[in-house]
Amino acid sequence: DGTDTGAPLTIEALPNGPLRCTGPLALRDHSGMSAFAAETFLCRCGGSQRKPYCDGTHKKIGFSA
Repeated sequence: DGTDTGAPLTIEALPNGPLRCTGPLALRDHSGMSAFAAETFLCRCGGSQRKPYCDGTHKKIGFSA
């Protein structure tokens, strides 16, 4: 599908925040729809209204990791 660039994917847990994914990342949902991005922030607090993506809710709820 053209999303594999051969570049490495790095995943970093930001302090009291989301997972920052840098590099080629493709996510596919239950219906087969996929999204590709070079940088993505994934929810780690469980409160995002845009799961699996971060929407900043961790700041509002005081998420601590």
